[in-house]
Amino acid sequence: MPLEYVSRIKPYVPGKPVKELERELGIKDSIKLASNENPLGPSQKALKALRDFLHNGSELSRYPEGEGYYLKSAISEKLSTGADEIILGNGSNELIDIAVRTFMGPGDEAIMAAPSFVVYSMTTSSVGAKSLEIPLTDYRHDLAAMADAITEKTKIVFIANPNNPTGTINKRNEFEKFMEKVPDGILIVVDEAYYEYVRDPEYPDTLKFFRDGRDVLILRTFSKAYGLAGLRIGYGIARKDIIAEMNKIREPFNTNTLAQLAAMNALTDDEHLEKTIEVNEQGKEFLYKELDFMGTAYVPTETNFIYMPLHVESKIIYDALLRMGVIVRPVGPREVRVTIGLPEENKRFIEALKIVIKSLSN
Repeated sequence: MPLEYVSRIKPYVPGKPVKELERELGIKDSIKLASNENPLGPSQKALKALRDFLHNGSELSRYPEGEGYYLKSAISEKLSTGADEIILGNGSNELIDIAVRTFMGPGDEAIMAAPSFVVYSMTTSSVGAKSLEIPLTDYRHDLAAMADAITEKTKIVFIANPNNPTGTINKRNEFEKFMEKVPDGILIVVDEAYYEYVRDPEYPDTLKFFRDGRDVLILRTFSKAYGLAGLRIGYGIARKDIIAEMNKIREPFNTNTLAQLAAMNALTDDEHLEKTIEVNEQGKEFLYKELDFMGTAYVPTETNFIYMPLHVESKIIYDALLRMGVIVRPVGPREVRVTIGLPEENKRFIEALKIVIKSLSN
């Protein structure tokens, strides 16, 4: 029988695949704006590397490079860190789980914002620890309240910056004040999954705290801006002693050969990354303009998605858009999140939303 604290966990429910939804609803040509994926797809350099590798195929019978030496070397060169200060994960999700299993146990506490990424509380509960959720203020982490909530039981503080699902950031000044209050020995996990999308010049440089020797673990991923969500590859940056402890928990061969290869080549394609940011910024500007014209509320974002507080139940909006072939993500009783897509996808979302809002007002 499962442990009591495991049986209480509500499993993460991902959005259904597009083909499955189309089959269930009898619709075609739907668009998925629910999972914050890169609408441009991966870098052509990454795809070419995968094609060249698979053309031979013989290496697929071999286990992956267990430490991810070449990818870690590429990341460390780009960030001016040591390779022993990098850990690879099957997406940054796995690294959240590894951090919790490494540094927490029954009776410990983790502090996090609410709402934020649900995996923080899930993984905390999985080791019998307690999640202390601090409500957002103005859709952003209340870092002062989170610092005040620290006790002798606190082992980890999770900060999603930018935050998922609201798309907001905490700026440099407030982050520095927060770090001044945090005692040594508490791991600050800064989840920067949407790091590449941030345009605000006041975004904190968390690598500064890492270089100062603080107890921080910075998480980044290739799933979002780099367009490699299907290969599941992410990485963490921390002092080498923190990484060494996490490597004791990390499963052997936890990142596969193709993911390592694609990520290593994606890192070299600055042109693709710049195009990704350009398309996102143009889409953001279009959606802001249209939503303003409609009088529809939204939260300004530093990511590739927009959080929309609603005046009706989110399920009503979600279901109505779904039947029009537009898939968004309900993230609360009266909140939805929509990914910024290609220009034609953004236009289709707005057109469908106008119809839905009009039908609800009649």
